[in-house]
Amino acid sequence: MKIVIGSDHRGYEKKRWLAPKLEALGHTVIDVGCESGAACDYPDFAAPAARKVAKGDADLGILLDNSGIGMSIVANKVKGCRAAIALDLVAARLAREANHCNMLCIATELLSDVMMEKIIKEFVATEFQGGGRHDRRVKKIKAIEETA
Repeated sequence: MKIVIGSDHRGYEKKRWLAPKLEALGHTVIDVGCESGAACDYPDFAAPAARKVAKGDADLGILLDNSGIGMSIVANKVKGCRAAIALDLVAARLAREANHCNMLCIATELLSDVMMEKIIKEFVATEFQGGGRHDRRVKKIKAIEETA
């Protein structure tokens, strides 16, 4: 699977920690930045990552910042992206299984490394359940994008 990753300065060290873990699991990692721990603006990295997912250049995206909130707001502005913040395994699973999310936003300041790794693995390993109410709801989300 191709996974795009991006961070701001608050997520930079965790992004560096995450990339080799994803590669060890057999994934191709596309890093859109940032490139250091120097202060920067999260929209500059969340938007390019979200665009790669929306265009199909990446299967999934993982964004890392202090709370996950800013990255999530930006990613959800890109048509075709469904980004979620997950602070536990249930949220990570449901984001993919029920909501067909294709981007995960990680709150690096709120999660331990162990929990972060578990959440990311759960998100990446979970497939969209599809069918019935889940398909209906995702179609409604897509319709909102068309009229926004």
